[in-house]
Amino acid sequence: MTLEHGNVMTADPEARRRFKRSLLHWYRQNRRDLPWHQDQDPYRIWLSEVMLQQTRVAAVTEYYARFLKKFPSLEKLASAREASVLALWSGLGYYRRARMLHKAARIVVREHAGKFPNTAEYLRHLPGIGRYTAAAIASIAFDEPIAVVDGNVERVLQRLLGQSIDGEELWSSAEALLNRQHPGDHNQAMMELGATVCLPRQPLCLHCPVSAWCLTRGEVQSPGTSIRQMKREVRYALSSRKGSVFLVKRGKKVSLMPGFWELPEVSVATPRAKPWLTLRHSITVTNYTVQVIRRRPSPGADGTWVQSSRLSGLPLTGLARKILNAAGLI
Repeated sequence: MTLEHGNVMTADPEARRRFKRSLLHWYRQNRRDLPWHQDQDPYRIWLSEVMLQQTRVAAVTEYYARFLKKFPSLEKLASAREASVLALWSGLGYYRRARMLHKAARIVVREHAGKFPNTAEYLRHLPGIGRYTAAAIASIAFDEPIAVVDGNVERVLQRLLGQSIDGEELWSSAEALLNRQHPGDHNQAMMELGATVCLPRQPLCLHCPVSAWCLTRGEVQSPGTSIRQMKREVRYALSSRKGSVFLVKRGKKVSLMPGFWELPEVSVATPRAKPWLTLRHSITVTNYTVQVIRRRPSPGADGTWVQSSRLSGLPLTGLARKILNAAGLI
């Protein structure tokens, strides 16, 4: 197939300008109506970028709105207790993001008078903000001419160039194509193109605004080695009485989700009772079959009776929230 414009990386300056114009025009006409596309407030952009790390857009939208209702400003977030932040994050996963978000908010308020650093270089000094997030905030909120590379942009670039590239070559390629007059919209356009058109398995090439410059035209890169999913069966006890439920709190020094509340786990050595509820739950590479047993805690068992009215304000593990939802307790 003969390409109309050829390799965009080796094209003449005018061809690159046409590429950038086509991409930007498509984005402004077709971008999704997402709440974080509404303004250039660095706090809101930062929050959305952190929430979207390793999380689907559909899952983030509700959490984003709820979080902003509770913490509408950087100052409100900085003055909150960590437990309140984690409670609102509960169910979104990867809780280190919430802790770093809270910690960074306090630093900005304390050391920068509540004003966000306006360059990617300085943003990277804040906890939880890496190269991609810093570039996204700086370009979208402050118009810094700096490119971003996430999974979507990586896929778009590799298909445009018709080869597998990674590391600094990816970042330099993104920089070479950057629309320096409109860096925020350009970066969002590249991400949006990867998320909605240049899809991993079935790219919608007929709808692509820059297909004329693509050296791949829909051929999918050979997948890397897939990660084998593990299976595990776990059992939990659900005890409720007079509007309260019996929960245990993870220690502050445990490696996974310290300080979060959950149902007590039932030992596999315990005689099996008929489960009240069986459900599926997945965490990274492990698929869990979860059996929930209704029974009262044994005398002297570690744990606390918690009023159901308090549950929404506690940092619950995602699995605990799922079970308590099923039980009608939250």
